[in-house]
Amino acid sequence: MEQPILPNITGRGAAHNPPNRFERLALEPDRDLLDEEGSIAPDTIYLKDTARTIIARNNSPDVGFTHSINPYRGCSHGCSYCYARPTHEYLGLSAGLDFESKIFVKEDAPDLLRKELSSKSWQPRTLSMSGVTDCYQPVERKLQLTRRLLEVLNEFGNPVGLITKNHLITRDIHLLSQLAEKSAAVVILSITTLDPELSRRMEPRTSVPARRLAAIEAMAKAKIPVGVMLAPIIPGLTDHEIPSILKAAAAAGAQFAGCVPVRLPLAVAPLFEDWLARHYPDRKDKVLNRIRSLRGGKLNDSNFHTRMTGEGIFAEQMSSMFHLAVRKAGLDKPFPTLSTASFRRPGGQLSLF
Repeated sequence: MEQPILPNITGRGAAHNPPNRFERLALEPDRDLLDEEGSIAPDTIYLKDTARTIIARNNSPDVGFTHSINPYRGCSHGCSYCYARPTHEYLGLSAGLDFESKIFVKEDAPDLLRKELSSKSWQPRTLSMSGVTDCYQPVERKLQLTRRLLEVLNEFGNPVGLITKNHLITRDIHLLSQLAEKSAAVVILSITTLDPELSRRMEPRTSVPARRLAAIEAMAKAKIPVGVMLAPIIPGLTDHEIPSILKAAAAAGAQFAGCVPVRLPLAVAPLFEDWLARHYPDRKDKVLNRIRSLRGGKLNDSNFHTRMTGEGIFAEQMSSMFHLAVRKAGLDKPFPTLSTASFRRPGGQLSLF
């Protein structure tokens, strides 16, 4: 039996909470008791995360970093396609509305980072921020966890790479500039579309595309290495924008570029299908079939060798379009090399690393 199309919820990417794959019981609201003309918008609540460490290790061969910091779990940006949504299931919650409305906050993140960088066992290396969820999501404006983490990194001279969809990163330009002077900072703005209406529907609480371009411009003027990431590229929906996004990013001052085709792991696939049915029903079949063509007939491919690139004729066409547009836009520069030469533990001598 085909599931009914749920009403949109203003400011949310998901319209419901799908069952948690680890839980035997699930709550299903009685649609007869809900107002089908409107929607029930859940409030965003923030919960204390009692993590004992802040630096996460990663050994995936297709991810460009080995160590990362994520001050928040869950993300109120509400991107419909977010590959991180299933991580909320490990917390006993749903990858749907729960992921974007129940945000876990690592209040002790700056202190934990200072403790870990002070340890003699820490060998300086680049840390990635926003490896899972965006470190500049809306609540950062109030809590300033990312800002305080950057203060610690600047104090130690430890290099950091940040990727975000939020113009809020410009608030911390002075810290990023100080790190950049030590060859210890790089910033990437993620831009999926230049269409503000599509962005509003697909990434409801992110900065609009023009603001992300403005953030690139601000970083470039401050002499902070800055690039653009087209992630995810959604075939049949945003892939035609590849040249225009790269051209706009280059004009704003971006120096390099990357891309990743859309990934729909586990609970993300049905959530994205539902999103297409609600917002672009006329394109739904085309988009899903194109994604399947990239993913060996499925909506997701978890293989380390192909999940970041896709495979097949459409993947090859997308890659060719991207690399041609990169060259035309002058963005075919190598990713900046960050340095650990300035790392020092406060009160100690310069590191030999």
